[in-house]
Amino acid sequence: MGYIHELADWPKLTWDAGKLSALLADVRHRQGRLLGRMEGLGFRLRSEAKLSTLTADVVKSSAIEGEKLNAEEVRSSIARRLGLEYGGAAVAGRDVEGIVEMMLDATQSYAQPLTTERLFGWHSALFPTGRSGMHKITVGAWRPIEAGAMQVVSGPIGRENVHFEAPTADKLDQDMNTFLEWFEASNGVDPVVKAGVAHFWFVTIHPFEDGNGRIGRAIVDLELARADGTAERFYSMSSQIEVERKEYYLQLERGQRNGLDITLWLEWFLGCLGRGITKADEALSGVLQKARLWEKVNQQPVNERQRKVINRLLDGFEGKLTSSKYAKLAKCSEDTALRDIRTLVERGVLIKNEAGGRSTSYTLKLDFADGEQADPKGSGSVEV
Repeated sequence: MGYIHELADWPKLTWDAGKLSALLADVRHRQGRLLGRMEGLGFRLRSEAKLSTLTADVVKSSAIEGEKLNAEEVRSSIARRLGLEYGGAAVAGRDVEGIVEMMLDATQSYAQPLTTERLFGWHSALFPTGRSGMHKITVGAWRPIEAGAMQVVSGPIGRENVHFEAPTADKLDQDMNTFLEWFEASNGVDPVVKAGVAHFWFVTIHPFEDGNGRIGRAIVDLELARADGTAERFYSMSSQIEVERKEYYLQLERGQRNGLDITLWLEWFLGCLGRGITKADEALSGVLQKARLWEKVNQQPVNERQRKVINRLLDGFEGKLTSSKYAKLAKCSEDTALRDIRTLVERGVLIKNEAGGRSTSYTLKLDFADGEQADPKGSGSVEV
């Protein structure tokens, strides 16, 4: 059997909705539960979760293609574009700015139709210099005939693994017009399933000289935003695909020689998405834990030094907190640090670890029991 795009009825893709029903119901349930939990958070925490998700989405989508982006640059670029205050001071390069621009257009403007011009804009954003590495490529247009046969590969240069060969360039206008017409049509396909079909279809066509994988995953993000009915992103399909990258390419390859029925691909796609949402849900537990701690702490507000240190501890502070480390983090004297620490220990926000003397260290208390509050008056003492 030849490649799927060589079949007489291409691109009339089919799938067994009955086999997908349980997986789809599970994914839809997970989506609803996650979005419901996020609605209970305040604006700041929702924004922080959204920023983390979008950052991971951009970084991991590039990592699938073997391109390593600086996460701080990505985070800074997204925060600046969305008007958020958590971006840091990193200055993003052109490679980062381009993929961030594409991903935000896909997710924040999900209701806008996907058109040829929009795809050309995404491609131009990905390759602002008109080059892919050292090679000059056609940018903002379908790959030309002179580019030759387009192979879908993975792996490092010199050890590429060829998964399949895309349709010839002379068919691109017709193939992409058919794809975009289907994508924007109200054809009764669930948006989550549509995201999986669209990604497979687009990657099979492989209309550009480079960037097809990243653009294909941006199309997935656009359609998943439509499925959720919101521009707020709290889970990342690209992050999970990166974890399962080997299987991802294997499933794409298998789908190319299995006829027009892509049920097996969609079963994997829905399973991968479900696992990605589960991981996001687990990560959200940390955000909710942070929200719960601040709810307790803010019964009697802390000073700015204490707030800064608590946030550092919540964000994954490495090692143990000591009075000298506190002083450095808060940019204060050790005497001031000791007073701040004593207050937080008395209120039950910090716990003194067992080792004392010169090795005295402290741990953030996160396991408040139901109904328990960080004591605003203080009930203990600390030796420092």
